[in-house]
Amino acid sequence: MNYKTRTFPEFSACGLNCGLCPQYYKHTDGAFRCPGCGGEGFSDAHPPCVILTCCQSKGFEFCPDCNEYPCKRYDNADTGDSFITHKNQFKDIEKAKQIGIESYIAEQNEKVAILQKLLSNFNDGRRKTFFCVAVNLLELEDVKKIMRRIESEINPDDPIKERAKAVVGLFQAIADEQNIVIKLRKK
Repeated sequence: MNYKTRTFPEFSACGLNCGLCPQYYKHTDGAFRCPGCGGEGFSDAHPPCVILTCCQSKGFEFCPDCNEYPCKRYDNADTGDSFITHKNQFKDIEKAKQIGIESYIAEQNEKVAILQKLLSNFNDGRRKTFFCVAVNLLELEDVKKIMRRIESEINPDDPIKERAKAVVGLFQAIADEQNIVIKLRKK
């Protein structure tokens, strides 16, 4: 299936934050990097997607634009994860509808920029998925608060393993306060 290139491939047609997915950062300079939902080269890098196929065949950018949403394709959609957490999928769609897609994408782009800083400076080779899930599940203001703490508390000259452990601890503390589990859920 050849898909039409979507305007916002970082936010999928079904409500996943592709820009915060570990696959989006896999081989970031290579041919195997996921381009996001309906991004340029999506058909070459991704298996066919029944949800995106349906959405585009009806002329929609996002499933909630359809009067049949949520349809049977969404049964149990948020009960397990793939490469990306599906936990906030419906909540994120509702937020995008409430504040407008441009505002939602702007907020997600802030999260993507923060995630890129985390991956560049605090990934000891074992933290990519953790950071992707944490930034995805926590509210932007909480993530910003953690970043301010990182700037004031973490010594950039410490070994990467120490920095990574300290940053994970900051994320884990806020997640624990909010009863958020920062890990992918196996189906």
